[in-house]
Amino acid sequence: MAFLNCDCRCNCTPLAFVASLIIGVVAAFLQITAVITVTPAFLWVLFGVAVGFLAIGVLSSCCNRCGGECGCNALSGLLVGALGTVLIAVILLGVTFAATSVVGAIFTGLLLFFFAFLLSSAACLIRARCAD
Repeated sequence: MAFLNCDCRCNCTPLAFVASLIIGVVAAFLQITAVITVTPAFLWVLFGVAVGFLAIGVLSSCCNRCGGECGCNALSGLLVGALGTVLIAVILLGVTFAATSVVGAIFTGLLLFFFAFLLSSAACLIRARCAD
């Protein structure tokens, strides 16, 4: 987790990680209590958004300017969030779980953790690029 260690003041990736972790735990709790359900349409939307961000992240990493050290850390967080979201969405699309199963709740929590981390890392990347 090298992206959490940054000496600059503009790095918001650790805050994004903690906020995403809280969102993932809350989502897992809501899934296990059957308050929310994850539908295939929702999974396809998350999959598409993550693939779009993955393309943007790869294209951003191809150019040598990533907004300084903080921008590069946020970019790595964006790529981790996008890859995690794609992987968990594919798993959930391929395997169906019962609404109140523990495994389904864990995967739902992981999915929403990675998706929240993707969005918050994108915000950190924009903030790091605008700070330069």
